[in-house]
Parts: sequence; C-alpha cells; structure tokens
Amino acid sequence: MKIAVLSTNPDLYSTRRLVEAIKQRGHQAVVIDHIKCFVMIEGGKPSVIYKGKPVTGIDAVIPRIGTSVTAFGCAVVRQMELMKIFTTVKSQAILRSRDKLRSMQVLAKSGVDIPKTVFAKNPSQVNELIHMVGGPPVIIKLLEGTQGVGVVLAETIKAAKSTIEAFYGLRANFLIQEYIAESKSADIRAFVIGNKVVAAMKRQGAEGDFRSNLHRGGEGYMIELTPEEEHTAISAAKALGIKIAGVDMLQSDRGPLVMEVNSSPGLRGIEEVSGIDIAALIVAYIEDKIVTDENDTVGV
Repeated sequence: MKIAVLSTNPDLYSTRRLVEAIKQRGHQAVVIDHIKCFVMIEGGKPSVIYKGKPVTGIDAVIPRIGTSVTAFGCAVVRQMELMKIFTTVKSQAILRSRDKLRSMQVLAKSGVDIPKTVFAKNPSQVNELIHMVGGPPVIIKLLEGTQGVGVVLAETIKAAKSTIEAFYGLRANFLIQEYIAESKSADIRAFVIGNKVVAAMKRQGAEGDFRSNLHRGGEGYMIELTPEEEHTAISAAKALGIKIAGVDMLQSDRGPLVMEVNSSPGLRGIEEVSGIDIAALIVAYIEDKIVTDENDTVGV
C-alpha cells in the first residue's frame, strides 16, 4: 500500500515514527504537507494538488493536523475522503474534537462523565457561574487553547472574577470547569486504536503547575488502567467518532472524568513511557481496516 502522512514537518517525532513503521511493514510512505495542498473542487472530479501535481495512488492517509490550521487541514482530509481514500480519522471527527464546547456536549450526551462545565456569554453572571461548578478554585479554559496554553487555575473568587472579566473584555470564548483537587495535578492519557486501549500513562504536572501536559514540563509513567477507566476512554473516543485517539482523563472520587479527546495524539511521550510501538499498531489498524473494507464489498 501507499500510505500518506499529512504533516507540515517531516522531522517531527510522530511523523518520523509513522513513516518508519509504514516502511517496516512493507508499505510505501509519503509525507504530504497539507498547508501546501490545493483543494480542486470540480463536479464529479474531486482532487488534491500537491507540488503542482494531483495526488494519486494513495491507499490510506494518516492526518496529523495542527490546531492552528484545523479548518484548512480538515478541508484537505475531507477532499481525500471524497476521493475514496481511507483516513484514520474523519474530517468531521477532527472538527468535533477541536471544538472544546461541542466535544463536551457530545460526551455528556453519550453518558461519558466529565468535570462540571459551564459556558456563558453574560459577564453579569460571574458569581453564579463560579458557584455552579462548585468553585473556587475553578479552571478557566479558552476554547481554542491547546497543550495547556490558555488554561488558568483561579483559586479565589476574586481571581476567578478578574480572569473571567478579562476574557470577556477580549471577547474570548471560554469554559469554566470544576477543579478536581483529588487528581493532584495529574491526569491519564489513554491511547485508543479502534476499540481498544493499547497503552496508557499517568502524567504528573511540574512542581507548582497544576497542568500535567508533558509540553509544559510534566512527567509521565506507564500505568495499568482500571476496567472503568478503560471503558471510559473507549466510550469517549467512540462518542466523538475518533478511531485513533488520545483520551485525557482525571481520576476523581466519583470515577474517571474525561477532559479531552485528542484526534492527533503525539507518539513520543506514550511510546517512550510504555515501550510500545504505537506507530506500528496504527499501520496494522490501517491494514486490517482496508482488508476488511475490501472483503465487505465483494459481491456487492
């Protein structure tokens, strides 16, 4: 097979590992910078132009779409879907996961437990909003934030009000969430492929920082999930329609709470901590899905 990785940088760890795994399993690998693609919209002839030539002969694509280019990246993925190319994550699922508010609404509707979350547009209701999530302290998150950027812990009513009023003044969209003290500045990243958790790690925030993101100096170590945590991770990925996902959860007194489902989860941290070849498992998933899809069409 010829498998494409959509990535703006071929030197990124996740991109390199995927290319290595594709080649090691006997396939042809190609990296396509989606930002440099043209989407050609023509009746009955959907195509993607890259480096002046139509993209052809691709059997499957692994989207690695950065948050800052979500809209255009998803347009490219959607075009490839129209070209009948298998994608490990659908464009609509990427968009759904990147919208923090929408993803929380979908998860809640599906019965997946999440931290108490409130979204409002009226600054006169600040006190009511804070108390609705049991604060203070409360977590305030920008809807477009990523990797811990745009996430604030407000430990007092005064601090919460100041932050909320500042965000309102900037016309920024944000969520207010309850603070889970018992998580002790740590969370769980469960890596889901298909309907299975293939690896999991616990991430502990750096000293003095409530955020556990590895990009912000946190540390990770391998853990064994409880049956409830594993079920929650799989249910969250399924609810958002993401077949290859990084599901971030908090351990609370009332069970695991899902914070986010990442549709382009990084491989470095989870591979280094677990020692599991996640990239190879992703390629194996593609192999299985394409063979299954081909068998399903026989005789149709």
